[in-house]
Amino acid sequence: MSAAWIPALSLGVCLLLLPGPAGSEGAAPIAITCFTRGLDIRKEKADVLCPGGCPLDEFSVYGNIVYASVSSICGAAVHRGVISNSGGPVRVYSLPGRENYSSVDANGIQSQMLSRWSASFTVTKGKSSTQEATGQAVSTAHPPTGKRLKKTPEKKTGNKDCKADIAFLIDGSFNIGQRRFNLQKNFVGKVALMLGIGTEGPHVGLVQASEHPKIEFYLKNFTSAKDVLFAIKEVGFRGGNSNTGKALKHTAQKFFTVDAGVRKGIPKVVVVFIDGWPSDDIEEAGIVAREFGVNVFIVSVAKPIPEELGMVQDVTFVDKAVCRNNGFFSYHMPNWFGTTKYVKPLVQKLCTHEQMMCSKTCYNSVNIAFLIDGSSSVGDSNFRLMLEFVSNIAKTFEISDIGAKIAAVQFTYDQRTEFSFTDYSTKEDVLAVIRNIRYMSGGTATGDAISFTVRNVFGPIRESPNKNFLVIVTDGQSYDDVQGPAAAAHDAAK
Repeated sequence: MSAAWIPALSLGVCLLLLPGPAGSEGAAPIAITCFTRGLDIRKEKADVLCPGGCPLDEFSVYGNIVYASVSSICGAAVHRGVISNSGGPVRVYSLPGRENYSSVDANGIQSQMLSRWSASFTVTKGKSSTQEATGQAVSTAHPPTGKRLKKTPEKKTGNKDCKADIAFLIDGSFNIGQRRFNLQKNFVGKVALMLGIGTEGPHVGLVQASEHPKIEFYLKNFTSAKDVLFAIKEVGFRGGNSNTGKALKHTAQKFFTVDAGVRKGIPKVVVVFIDGWPSDDIEEAGIVAREFGVNVFIVSVAKPIPEELGMVQDVTFVDKAVCRNNGFFSYHMPNWFGTTKYVKPLVQKLCTHEQMMCSKTCYNSVNIAFLIDGSSSVGDSNFRLMLEFVSNIAKTFEISDIGAKIAAVQFTYDQRTEFSFTDYSTKEDVLAVIRNIRYMSGGTATGDAISFTVRNVFGPIRESPNKNFLVIVTDGQSYDDVQGPAAAAHDAAK
């Protein structure tokens, strides 16, 4: 562990609970705050007094019956039913760390899952005391300096100018090894600290890639840099092949969910750390991530030497996996030593929201069908103007096989599908076919054309996750009923 890591891990203040005289079972419990955690207790057994009126929705509790030591003691006590929200005495027993702390909803508190932690505790009902649970921590110690103990700080809002939901996908394979794995964690901790994590700022989680991916903690688990740094420190090295593609696909599908803490309208970002090269196909995983609206950043370290290139499946794996191959989404460090200078540039990229091209937006997650009037009243010159108008709209969208899709139908009394949503997957091809649409000429039956388009153009993509829009470009009144088909189209879109 480097010297730079140690002060980062010691952020925040712990309450110092001093033991009473040996064998003093009748000593009054020591008052703590709502947010005093198990790790703040330095005793195998302690009697504490929880205040009343703690906000249930602000408790951080991990596990059930046995709780990770990062959990609030009072929150765990309410969760287990030892006390009510009115507070009261609690006895705390320190326990060894464990894996797989479960998530259970009990007594108004939803505890959270945690894959691993180094220490645990459990709680039972404490002995009653004449001391009131006033909500203020009372210290039984008198520091020789005369200074008062600091209160546990409230949760911070964080950097509001860097709102992002970020997954750090770290390399836990034999490629990186134990020593470089620890250096990697050190670097991730520095990045997390500089991001400005908070309730209204960036939220982060961590996934480890090895033989099989493992989500170490989710976005919702921690909303302060101090707790994130503790959690990163606790992550153990797994070893195995560097199946980064498998881990990236797992992250896109399982990590970025509402239940795991994803926020609406916030960019989803995964920062993939690769030491050397991946053992599996990362290109397909990048496609899946883009389909889920996840911005993929790749931080590559120690590129393969010429003798190793024969073992790399695809030397251009970085360009094929990132959100957009424009240089913005890839980052290279020569090794894991002296990485502090790379922290700020990476953080600046992660906080540049206007560059996030893969987040699901109106520009890349819609199906737009243009219903173009080709009747005699339009005329050839005006018809060309209509096509130019349609082209200018299409240009603004991110058209691809996993992004926005465009279709076009021309109508008179008859209808003709010029091209469907699945015919073209690049903007260049779509614009070229729009320019070459031939003018039909004839009568105007807009209602029939709407029904035709809903049935034949939108029907085959009924299961698409994109939102559907029908844009009608016409020059005048229809000879048939439009209101009925339009209402039916609205109903079909619900």
